[in-house]
Amino acid sequence: MVVHTDKDSLSSDLLPRRKQNNKIGFVPTMGALHHGHLSLVEKALIENDSVVVSIYVNPTQFDNKEDLNKYPRILQKDIQLLQDLSGDILLYAPNNEDIYGEKVSSKHFKYEGLEHQMEGAQRKGHFDGVGTILSILFDIVKPNKAYFGEKDFQQLQIVRKLVELQQIPVEIIGCPIVRENNGLAMSSRNKRLSEKEFEEAAFIYKTLQKVKRKFSTTSIKRINHFVKEQFLHNSCLKLEYFEIANEETLVPAKHKMKDNKYRAFIAVHCGNVRLIDNVPLN
Repeated sequence: MVVHTDKDSLSSDLLPRRKQNNKIGFVPTMGALHHGHLSLVEKALIENDSVVVSIYVNPTQFDNKEDLNKYPRILQKDIQLLQDLSGDILLYAPNNEDIYGEKVSSKHFKYEGLEHQMEGAQRKGHFDGVGTILSILFDIVKPNKAYFGEKDFQQLQIVRKLVELQQIPVEIIGCPIVRENNGLAMSSRNKRLSEKEFEEAAFIYKTLQKVKRKFSTTSIKRINHFVKEQFLHNSCLKLEYFEIANEETLVPAKHKMKDNKYRAFIAVHCGNVRLIDNVPLN
C-alpha cells in the first residue's frame, strides 16, 4: 500500500491505472478506522481493480469545534489496519492546505430539502461541509464507484443527490451497518466511550429493534411516544431526536402510506459522545 499526502502524488499514481482502464473504487473516511470502514474497503476491493481510501478530518463539516478537536486521529494504526487487507490500496492522507488551499471554507449546497431534516436541523452547516469535501475528493480521485455506510443514512442520500445534481460520474454504493457485539453501530466516536458507557449505549439499538417489531401494528404517533418514554427512564442516555421518515425524502412521517419505505432515525448523547443510528422498518 502506498501512502500519499498530496493530491498531485496520488493523481500521478492513479494515471497508469486509468490508462489500463482499471476500475477505481473510493472509500472516503475521517480515520480512526474500525471494522465498519474495513467492510467498505473490502467490498470496494471485490468490485474494483484499485481502491483509494482517504483519511481526512474535514473541519468544515463540524458545527462544534470541541467535537472537531476531540475527533480521534490515529493515522499509524489506520495504516496498519489497511496494510492487513489484500489488494491494490492507495491511501490519501492530505492536510488542510492540500484540500482547501489558503482558506478553509465550505460552499453552500441545496439538496432539494434533504439537508433540512434530522442531522441538518441539528448541525448547522454540516451538509455544506460534506458536499464541499466530497466534491473536492471526487474531483481528485475520479472514482468509478464510491462506498458509504448506511449508519449515516441521511448523508448517503445527500451524497446521492449531490452526485445527481452536479452530474458527477460516480456510482454511489450504500453498505449495511456493521455493529459491535452488543448491537451498537460501529463508529469512530465509540472510542471515546468509557467501558460502562459502551455497554449502556447498546440500549439504542435494542430500542430500535423494538420499534421495528412494533411498526406493522402500531401508529407512528404511539411509537414516537414509546421511544421518548424509554429514554426518560434511562439516566445514562439523553435522546436528542427520534424520527420515522420516508427513506427517499427523509421527511418525518405522521402516518404510514402504502408503498412508501420507512426508516427509524435516532440521535442520542451518551456522556459527552453523540451517537446516531437507524434501521429500515419495512
